[in-house]
Amino acid sequence: MKRKDFLYLTGMGISASMLSQFTALGSPVVPGTRMRDVDVAIKKRMSDVALNAARAKGATYTDVRLGRYLNEFVVTRDKNIENIVDTESYGMGIRVIANGCWGFAATDKLDNDSIARAAELAVAIAKENSRIQTDPVQLAPQKGYGEVTWKTPIERNAFEVPMKEKTDLLLSVNDAAFKNGANYVNSVLFMVNEQKYFASTDGSYIDQDIHRIWPVFQVTKIDKTSGKFETRSSLSAPRGMGYEYLMPKESEKIKSQTTLYRDRYDMLEDAGAAALQAAEKLKAKSVEPGKYDLVLDPSHLWLTIHESVGHPSELDRVLGYEANFAGTSFLTLDKWKTGKFNFGSKNVNIVADKLQPGSLGAVGYDDEGVGTKQWDIIKDGILVNYQAIRDQAHIIGLKESQGCCYSQSWRDVQFQRMPNISLQPGKEKLSPADMIKNVEKGIYIIGDSSFSIDQQRYNFQFSGQLYYEIKNGKIVGMLNDVAYQANTQEFWNACSAVCDKDDYRLGGSFFDGKGQPMQASAVSHGSSTARFNGVNVINTARKI
Repeated sequence: MKRKDFLYLTGMGISASMLSQFTALGSPVVPGTRMRDVDVAIKKRMSDVALNAARAKGATYTDVRLGRYLNEFVVTRDKNIENIVDTESYGMGIRVIANGCWGFAATDKLDNDSIARAAELAVAIAKENSRIQTDPVQLAPQKGYGEVTWKTPIERNAFEVPMKEKTDLLLSVNDAAFKNGANYVNSVLFMVNEQKYFASTDGSYIDQDIHRIWPVFQVTKIDKTSGKFETRSSLSAPRGMGYEYLMPKESEKIKSQTTLYRDRYDMLEDAGAAALQAAEKLKAKSVEPGKYDLVLDPSHLWLTIHESVGHPSELDRVLGYEANFAGTSFLTLDKWKTGKFNFGSKNVNIVADKLQPGSLGAVGYDDEGVGTKQWDIIKDGILVNYQAIRDQAHIIGLKESQGCCYSQSWRDVQFQRMPNISLQPGKEKLSPADMIKNVEKGIYIIGDSSFSIDQQRYNFQFSGQLYYEIKNGKIVGMLNDVAYQANTQEFWNACSAVCDKDDYRLGGSFFDGKGQPMQASAVSHGSSTARFNGVNVINTARKI
């Protein structure tokens, strides 16, 4: 990857470690040389070799993940195609329990002898690990599903779209921004296809075909007189969809201070608007610090949900087993056990799921062969549950896993990963325009940008892409240099209203990092526009 591609992508919030993980998941593909799809009967035979070999060496439980992972992304800058990355990876990961302990091994050599040796190695590792493990693994029971399949319901496979069509789109996006005065434009199209086969001694043989896509750009406008510059990034959302996400529909657009998008994205339109808004930001009034009522669009609120609700409700983080990427969690078990820990106002109802159509988290079965589902995390403002997988379920009194286990590839062991975490829409009819009418002193925030959060996921600061001042129920102009600060409980208890289901939209993270060694996963966060009263706003341009 070229340095300026790296700088652009990292500048958009994609860390160096995440990029290296993404490109390292497979080998470069010469056009026209991708391997053919493997027949499901062959996948089953290979999996049975591993299951039988592990059982013969003393494993009491075994699961097998046979995976083919396709990753493609196209990078442009200004009028040039800067990079095209196309990788493919195929192999098998084998996880076992022996002597009450986990063991794992993986191989990309898929003849019978190599598969058997990998299974035997996993058992040997488990037995060696058991010498220092004090408590045996307690695995929640899981019925076998037999032979089943699940596919992301796509209309157009992004990997079958001609490369010229993709590059032409991105260069047209850049041109649309230039025509409206942009000085620099970067655009990227990320595409992922996970073809995963899972088998276990529970009796499941699960074949899944999962697709994700993320179109993204950043526009820069420079004031040549002062030397100052402003950027505006795309208002797209990464989605569990095919290339149809990039086929605009007027019915999927929401007209606000700028055009917002539901299940279809007009990248050309957004790029043109971004150039004009970047120029407008250069002239916008710098915010006066103080307390404001915030009206937060879903294109912004998803990130606050992700960081202040999603990560702190991961059970391994709660227990202190996981501390990478911003620490552990303030949502400790003693708070949950009271049954009345006040996380937010009664308007705050947050659910976890792996089901929402078009979401990044949508699959039929997780990487432990558990059928996916939906459950409450916060109910009427009260903490009621966490995110737990098979070997964690007993810790919080569950009889089964919640189906949120994931691995980024066949060569990495699966572990608890965030499902979709979403704020439920309000039950009363309420549009964003009606919400704004009732705000005397406020700020309407669209889009996500920088953030910081402490090591307990409690104190935080967030900023956005676009800010509009609200006075006496009306938007009176654009603001700049806005960030808000709060702690998690204070913020969610300030939630005074949530718009209805007609405004509900998904945002999300295409590269959510967790673990050591780090693994990346993709997760969506849905919400409708929500209001938060009396939140502290700072001016990010002021110098002490």
